[in-house]
Amino acid sequence: MALPTDFINKYQHLLGQKEANAFIQSFSKPARHGFRINPLKENRPRGVNLTNATEHCQFGYYGEVTGKTVDHQSGAVYSQEPSAMYVGEVAHPKQHERVLDLCAAPGGKTTHLGSYLQNTGLLIANEINSKRSKILVENTERFGLTNTIVTNTTPEVLAARLPNYFDRVLVDAPCSGEGMFRKDPDAMQYWNLDYPAECAKRQRTILKEAVKTLKPGGILVYSTCTFSPEEDEQIIAWLVKTYGFNLLPVKKFPGMDSGVPEWADGNSDLQNCVRIFPQHFSGEGHFIAKLQKPTSEPVHQQSSKHHRDVAINQNTQPMNAEEQNLWADFERQMLKKPIFGRLVTFKHDLYSVPEITPNLAGIKIVRLGLQIGTFKKSRFEPSYALGIALHPQDVIHPLAISYASWQKYVHGDTFSVDKSLKKGWYQLICEGQPVGFSKVVNGIAKNFFPKGLRFQAD
Repeated sequence: MALPTDFINKYQHLLGQKEANAFIQSFSKPARHGFRINPLKENRPRGVNLTNATEHCQFGYYGEVTGKTVDHQSGAVYSQEPSAMYVGEVAHPKQHERVLDLCAAPGGKTTHLGSYLQNTGLLIANEINSKRSKILVENTERFGLTNTIVTNTTPEVLAARLPNYFDRVLVDAPCSGEGMFRKDPDAMQYWNLDYPAECAKRQRTILKEAVKTLKPGGILVYSTCTFSPEEDEQIIAWLVKTYGFNLLPVKKFPGMDSGVPEWADGNSDLQNCVRIFPQHFSGEGHFIAKLQKPTSEPVHQQSSKHHRDVAINQNTQPMNAEEQNLWADFERQMLKKPIFGRLVTFKHDLYSVPEITPNLAGIKIVRLGLQIGTFKKSRFEPSYALGIALHPQDVIHPLAISYASWQKYVHGDTFSVDKSLKKGWYQLICEGQPVGFSKVVNGIAKNFFPKGLRFQAD
């Protein structure tokens, strides 16, 4: 791989000639692939090799998965680069916590956070780029996250609306991308000797706001996919000096390196950070730091009202009488017991939102929890997201289908089923995984797979 000359010279100076040679040579080796399994799913995926587990990630495996399989479409697996898996592992939120993933798209780290939250508490996944926020929505829905609100706003707005609010904040910062050169050579087109410093300036701007959203004593995890000290140790040294954060130790698995104090202000605590170099670890380049906010600040007092009494914003409403009846009929016919607690409508859509959702007025919401379905002319139509999120054991009418029928389903076609089946909605199950909803009429399963997601399966 033809790396930029300035890049080579920079790391020869930082690493020394011998280590730099091994570092440069690693870019010519094949990239290592990985994936995580989804603990929110009732059954383990059947179509992937689960013999090569990663040591550093509880849910991780080495290997490659494609997007045209039942395992992937159902959300049972999530493709993620092995080094990137360690970010979510370090963040590791506890159940019922309030968590912010500030720079969340495309969703790898959001879904990893959700694996630990187990659909408890509140997870806000923010992406400032509106196009990328839609990809984030797709991945959170596919993973079956029901406690997750996807927002599309600036860190400044979140900090103003939710000060001292979150137990844990993850900032996987936009960076110069040096660690992705092997996986994505196009990233080199943006790189020049001054680019890391430009990125570091933007990272400080983001972190100034991220700090405000974190409650005293809360945990901040900062990560990049770059080797640049300007964006790594120097950013952490600035955070510690400016805000008095305590730099916590992060476990280092074989092949992981410590942060380098000499590349910043010499603070020995910088060794607590993790550096991942491709010549030492089977993955791409990464940097991870874990910090704790000082507890000297006063804790922001939340509203004394019950959570359900707090308005989310001016666009959400409780169900009217007709909608309540339609939902009650569907719930009674489809679910063995009530599952969802706090329900609100946005226009004609029904959402289940996390119980502790605060007032989000002024924050652009792209996905408000789990979209359960849509009210249409005196009827209720369940959503694709609901069909994936529900466990088959909770559904009155699950319908196991063959792989051939699944191929027709994801392509947008109807398919035949047992003619003795009663007319109505069924949750489709293929290879043990829920894949969506279909309405059966006279032995034909009508197709409700979203048009924008349809594909030709192999």
